[in-house]
Amino acid sequence: MIRISYSQVPSKVMDCMIQTENYVSSLTFIDKKIFGLMKTYVSVLNECAYCLDMHYKEARAAGETDLRLYSVGLWREAVYYSAQERAILEWAESVTILQNNGQQQERVFAALSEHFSRDEIAQLTLAVIQINAWNRLVKSFGFEAGLHKVE
Repeated sequence: MIRISYSQVPSKVMDCMIQTENYVSSLTFIDKKIFGLMKTYVSVLNECAYCLDMHYKEARAAGETDLRLYSVGLWREAVYYSAQERAILEWAESVTILQNNGQQQERVFAALSEHFSRDEIAQLTLAVIQINAWNRLVKSFGFEAGLHKVE
């Protein structure tokens, strides 16, 4: 049930969200397919059907495979994710769930540091925070899933 429609969200709220989204979308150190995989995974973790629909479709349009997208929730059991992708997905999970202890967080950060600089990790973290923000906004307002069209 829609509580607040997309068009009813105050423009200043959307301007803030869009400004951050535009910055995150401009990042080039990670392939767009991997960003799509990460956004899909975070949307699975947050149980956001609207965002899951959107990011699944966008990742497919960017060239990601159905196999990797529909199994991303079980990435630890699948052999077809690279070490870099695994580090990104584990970092996205640790930023999203926030229940990790200090030792676990250090291990996850160390794994990510094997692939990215501190600046890139900060930017990746912002990307994870951004999809979490969208998930929370969309779920709170009750946006309807299944209608996204890739432009």
